[in-house]
Amino acid sequence: MERVFVLGVGFDNVNMAEAVDKCMDFIKGEDANLIVTPNPEIVMKAKDDEDFKNIINNAALVIPDGIGVVKGAKILGTPLKERVAGYDLICQLLEKGQDGSISFYFWGGKPGVADKAKEKMEEKYPNIKILGTHDGYFNDDQEKEIIAEIKELKPDVVLCGCGFPKQERLINKYLNEKAYKIGIGCGGSLDVLAGEVKRAPKLFIKLHLEWFYRLLKQPSRLGRMMVLPKFIIEVKKEAKK
Repeated sequence: MERVFVLGVGFDNVNMAEAVDKCMDFIKGEDANLIVTPNPEIVMKAKDDEDFKNIINNAALVIPDGIGVVKGAKILGTPLKERVAGYDLICQLLEKGQDGSISFYFWGGKPGVADKAKEKMEEKYPNIKILGTHDGYFNDDQEKEIIAEIKELKPDVVLCGCGFPKQERLINKYLNEKAYKIGIGCGGSLDVLAGEVKRAPKLFIKLHLEWFYRLLKQPSRLGRMMVLPKFIIEVKKEAKK
């Protein structure tokens, strides 16, 4: 697949349908694969963290989660096909697995969130296979126990919502164990699946204002949102080079 680089982070130039097809290929294969869903905040972190950037650039699939990334790529003269939101990709996989053909493990969030997400998905898709859950709070010994459980259960897809860069480092750390086919760093997606956090209305998503909706709901995110103008400034500097 063609990769488009934005501030040193390589994105696969795919649309949603192509990303889903790629995931299905991974599930049919034998290897474990890391999927990363960077937004401008993650790109800026990777820009200053060489190890994290290498993890992303060595991932099997990197999709542009934020509209800011799509705009940045356009400014650089290397446009991406479209925004491919990580949450939407996850929903597509859950829908494809509603007949039990794909198995999942939910890992992350506050205590009880992964369990609630499992319950909600089982209500929505009675035949879905969610083999296990664990929250995002654990020490080194507990981490080993979680991985041992995942190795025993062998889910096709692990949704790891432990916040970046921790979630990507965790998935990458255990790729050689081949305990899963796909590991997705999913941020707060488990909270949305659990009904703890509401997704932005469709109009906001269509107008690429999902970030603004989140800010309205959580004004405390303002500090994080300030990364976006810094990201655009860095992209414009890169474009001038």
